[in-house]
Amino acid sequence: MTPITDPMKPPFTEAVRRVLAEMNDPRLTDDLLFLEAWEMRPSTNLGQALRASQIRRANPALVAEIGAELQRLTKPARQRA
Repeated sequence: MTPITDPMKPPFTEAVRRVLAEMNDPRLTDDLLFLEAWEMRPSTNLGQALRASQIRRANPALVAEIGAELQRLTKPARQRA
């Protein structure tokens, strides 16, 4: 399993780190890391889009948290102040 404390390795968002810290299921880990990567950089690949859609539908609150966190992280420094 990927260490959840190294900021240079996935998971990159606190929301996904928190959920993974509470779970110990390799399939869930794969799905949530995939979802996080998808939210950071969506793909036009149909299979990936379907997988992301299914995971997003099952985890709407987590998707919202990831999105909000990524927006905060990607705002220019002037807009954060």
